Amino acid sequence: MWAASCLASCCAACACDACRTVVSSISRRSARIAYCALFALSLIVSWILREVAAPLMEKIPWINTFHETPSRDWFQTDAVLRVSLGNFLFFTILSVIMVGVKSQRDPRDNIHHGGWMVKLICWFLLVVLMFFIPNEIITFYESISKFGSGLFLLVQVVLLLDFVHRWNETWVGYDEQFWYIALFVVSLFCYVATFVSSGFLFHWFTPSGHDCGLNTFFIVTTLIFAFVFTVVALHPSVGGSVLPASVISLYCMYLCYCGLASEPRDYECNGLYKHSKAVSTATLALGLLTTFLSVVYSAVRAGSSTTLLSPPSSPRAGEPLLPLENSGEREEKEKARPVSYSYSFFHVIFCLASMYSAMLLTGWTSSVGEGERSVGVRWASVWVRVVTGWATAALFIWSLIAPLLFPDWEF
Repeated sequence: MWAASCLASCCAACACDACRTVVSSISRRSARIAYCALFALSLIVSWILREVAAPLMEKIPWINTFHETPSRDWFQTDAVLRVSLGNFLFFTILSVIMVGVKSQRDPRDNIHHGGWMVKLICWFLLVVLMFFIPNEIITFYESISKFGSGLFLLVQVVLLLDFVHRWNETWVGYDEQFWYIALFVVSLFCYVATFVSSGFLFHWFTPSGHDCGLNTFFIVTTLIFAFVFTVVALHPSVGGSVLPASVISLYCMYLCYCGLASEPRDYECNGLYKHSKAVSTATLALGLLTTFLSVVYSAVRAGSSTTLLSPPSSPRAGEPLLPLENSGEREEKEKARPVSYSYSFFHVIFCLASMYSAMLLTGWTSSVGEGERSVGVRWASVWVRVVTGWATAALFIWSLIAPLLFPDWEF
């Protein structure tokens, strides 16, 4: 017994030392990656608790306040929402603290980039504290999360548009035959994948013998978008490229698939209902991966003057995210500079992403029942994803024609 206690104490001490070493090595430029890692940790914790926390939560009197104990799925959903709320509050507090930071000499700049041991402890305490608050607060948070998730989807679309345009400009900027061929190959692949995917969608979601006009409308509309993207991008007045058009076409088809796959299992036009659990898990995994990549990209692009996080006069545009050298003199020079992006809005992105990830894990509803859990299968989820695809199409077309309509504006 004594030996076991000593071993446990040694392990705990080693773990604390390891954490202290890791957080102390986080520098100014790697801080954004650290925030992404913390967000990834919250996703992992949410997923784990969704699977294992239900039996324990059923025994907590201030959570299980019902005369008749709800289903196991209700407690799984509640666990995800509580972790999400703790994560949301953590980044909201940081966002409020960072309002108005203009210079790196501001003391709050050190809070944004440092103090990681304290931040980890605060994050952990906030998440734990959420399991002691009443259910009414969780219900209210779930309601506003649906609105916040919609905002995050719009941010995600803007980030995607920024990515594809930057990708195209980079390859075209090389002005070499190899990169032009690569651009053509990637574009061709995206177009082929788009149209092949549409064939599968027609096969799965418009079965013969059923009136599936709504599903047909969704798929045909997405195909029309792909055609319009290409025509507008290749118009001589626009002078665009097929690479962004093809990538956005594939993304819109992916959103169409996600929406159709989210239709209720008993809907006669959902041809994937027999594989609902497998499809639901795959869609969830892709959704979480897309969310995490969007958050990472927002962090990576935070130092660029073309991103929505940065002011036009960003002094550190294009600098590497991870440190390449340890120079005290250089750090002192940087402290005299204005901040290269809005710290406050940077944390707002994580707030919205926390809401969206919770909606993905709970299926956009407070009750995920149906006997066998089927994550993300609800009509609300269908329309959220379909409308997001339409918004993506509208924003992409706007990004192509806006410079022609308003030539004096800077885009």
